[in-house]
Amino acid sequence: MQIQQTLFDGFQTRNNVNAAAAQVSASQQSLRNTEQNILFNAASAYMDVIRDRQIAVLQERNLEFLSEQVRAARSRFEVGEGTRTDVAQAEASRSSAVAQLAQARAQAQSSEAIYLQVVGEQPRSLSPASPLGRLLPRSLPQAEAMAGEQHPAILATLHLVDAAGFSVKSAEGALLPQLSANAGISENFREESGGNADVLDSSDFNSTSAGVGLQLTVPIYQGGRTSAIVRQSKESLGQARIEVDVSRDQVRSAVSSAWAQYKAALEGVSANREQVSAQQLALNGVIEERNVGQRTTLDVLNAQSDVITAQSNLATSERDAVVASYAILSAVGRLSTNTLGLRVTEYRPEEHYKAVKDKWFGLRTPDGR
Repeated sequence: MQIQQTLFDGFQTRNNVNAAAAQVSASQQSLRNTEQNILFNAASAYMDVIRDRQIAVLQERNLEFLSEQVRAARSRFEVGEGTRTDVAQAEASRSSAVAQLAQARAQAQSSEAIYLQVVGEQPRSLSPASPLGRLLPRSLPQAEAMAGEQHPAILATLHLVDAAGFSVKSAEGALLPQLSANAGISENFREESGGNADVLDSSDFNSTSAGVGLQLTVPIYQGGRTSAIVRQSKESLGQARIEVDVSRDQVRSAVSSAWAQYKAALEGVSANREQVSAQQLALNGVIEERNVGQRTTLDVLNAQSDVITAQSNLATSERDAVVASYAILSAVGRLSTNTLGLRVTEYRPEEHYKAVKDKWFGLRTPDGR
């Protein structure tokens, strides 16, 4: 039996452990980034369903309105107050509305399917949502500063730089002397026999030996393999540092884009609300003028089309404002179940890590698998 214990390995073990710990930290930040992406996709799917359902309802109302216009145009034609052209224009608009309604319903069903894929359940009655104004930074510079400090994508690359640095030190440690202690014990058993033809005598001879010693290994020449590994590790470290800069640029770009989209969407909501009010007022006026002969059926149809377009644009801009606010929160690294106050079980990867990091043996995970 022999026991061997390493006393000094050029700090390779310590650096390997530190590199593994840095890798774990990077994976935890990657998990946070994945959580952000899932929550953002869920918010987008939620708002897409609300928007597309609203547009489908608008198209249903539009079809009802145009069907009434067809009936009215036919009635006026029958009493000689209208023309066949008015009837044809109204019927054409109604046919177009039928196609638009079918398309709107198909789009709503597509959004519901995406919602089911992302969330895991069918969207039933969804409540209207509003932008996350109270959770957002107050300015673009503040948003960029927050993103640089706490975005998980940046933090993950920083941890990978640490891991690469420890890997370089571990590779360099292979060039240092290695010291180990050895202890062993052995027992030899030998049987010898002798005698004449009539008698067979045998006697057993046992011997036991034990020893303790130190072994020092000094690398002199390894064919350049270790040096090549060191150079490779340093190149990997340089690549990891470049990835940090790339990640920061990507996050900065995402923050600027989300901020611009959010501001544009807010202005779009305000402008589209005014447009809806003005177009509805114009439609009512055109209908009254048509009733006294100052406007044609085509004028009414055009005014109704403008109202539907304005209402659809309003639904889209309201959706864009909410989604852009979630995009900002994701871009600065603060989109999480805890920040949103969601009543779900929060997974804490650091607890799992602490439960296993000092285990010397055992195959089971903390949850018993």
